[in-house]
Amino acid sequence: MRYLALAADYDGTLAHHGVVAPEVVAALSRLAASGRKLILVTGRELDELLGIFPDITVFDRVVAENGALLYCPKTRQRKPIADAPPASFVEELTRRGVQPLSCGNCIVATVQPNETIVLAAIRDLGLELQVIFNKGAVMVLPPGVNKASGLVAAAAELGLSTHNVVAVGDGENDHALLETAEYSAAVANAIPMLREKADRVTAGSHGDGVMELIADLLENDLAASPPRTARRTVLLGADANGAEITIPPAGMSVLVAGSSGAGKSTLATGLLERLQAQGYQYCIVDPEGDYADLTDAVVLGNAQRAPGNDEILTALEKPDVNVGINLIGLPLEARPDFFLGLLPRLQELRVKTGRPHWILVDETHHLLPADHQAPPTVLTHDLAGMIYVTVHPDSVAPAVLKTVNLVAALGAAPASAIEKFCAGAGLPVPSLPSIELEP
Repeated sequence: MRYLALAADYDGTLAHHGVVAPEVVAALSRLAASGRKLILVTGRELDELLGIFPDITVFDRVVAENGALLYCPKTRQRKPIADAPPASFVEELTRRGVQPLSCGNCIVATVQPNETIVLAAIRDLGLELQVIFNKGAVMVLPPGVNKASGLVAAAAELGLSTHNVVAVGDGENDHALLETAEYSAAVANAIPMLREKADRVTAGSHGDGVMELIADLLENDLAASPPRTARRTVLLGADANGAEITIPPAGMSVLVAGSSGAGKSTLATGLLERLQAQGYQYCIVDPEGDYADLTDAVVLGNAQRAPGNDEILTALEKPDVNVGINLIGLPLEARPDFFLGLLPRLQELRVKTGRPHWILVDETHHLLPADHQAPPTVLTHDLAGMIYVTVHPDSVAPAVLKTVNLVAALGAAPASAIEKFCAGAGLPVPSLPSIELEP
């Protein structure tokens, strides 16, 4: 699965007039039974929410107060993730007659048109606070606190990356939430600007729209309704006319092939850097120690020892940690078997967490050679999100080559690299222009 969690707004999304219909709760329960996590993200104060939503325990985490408070329904543990409002600010709003006025753990809330008084009080007291609007509500929070920051905190507690989260909402305060999640959906009753920016607009309103989204998650993990925006593309390079060449951040595999010294590692490293800049986790399997000096990754293994599988998987538990696996400490002939033992463990981790998002296999012709007998399930199960780097594409296992979606051919004779790839994969050679590049 690519999408391992659903983050949903409450009012106007799950709930209509403050009430979540029983059939919506049932749909949420079915989604939870699939192994996915559920995160409720709301601007409401927690005690108020607990009083109106008895089925809150269907959720694994609740982000309340518009991102300021994290709550675990099963343990009832509350965790403020922002500072409490200054007492002087609340006192000043009371003195100025702001009504209604409520204070949560971190949020101060009122309604329009009180924003004029609120802004004046912030200015006069010299405070650094932000004001967020949502359908007539006026919410005051510390700077940088919103539904997006709350989602990041909730996902981290669940061991997930926001790149494996689907978010659905309807209002002004849902922009950051939908932007942070990998896949964004707006229910049909959402404000126009949110519908315009979302990857998908549901046909149904409120809970009906959420049930529609859940049904597609359960049926095909949203494969039948991919993101309609290009906000998540990753830059690969540019064509002869200077136009950008991009790839999607998931669902494909890349082969980087070419002669020795052609720049394969440079291209692969640049691609990883761009993925890392967008928050995607990567893992490098490095049989010759070429990536030992990476600064954005934890490198395991050295010339004296190879890392163990458990050590590797432990390092990958945190979504923001990239890992390099240095195999130079293993005898050359032992490296393919080591990798074939590790790969199923990485695939299991992907099933559980959706990560690592990308796995780079350097010297692929050595680690996954055509003449090495590997269990068929290892080479057919979840081989998307792979970057294969090789000087001999025709020596790579055909089952691996058949999963490749894009070939980046480098060197003085790129057509030769493509021809070798086609030969190894058993594919017809496409019509290629005659190109000779300077070494």
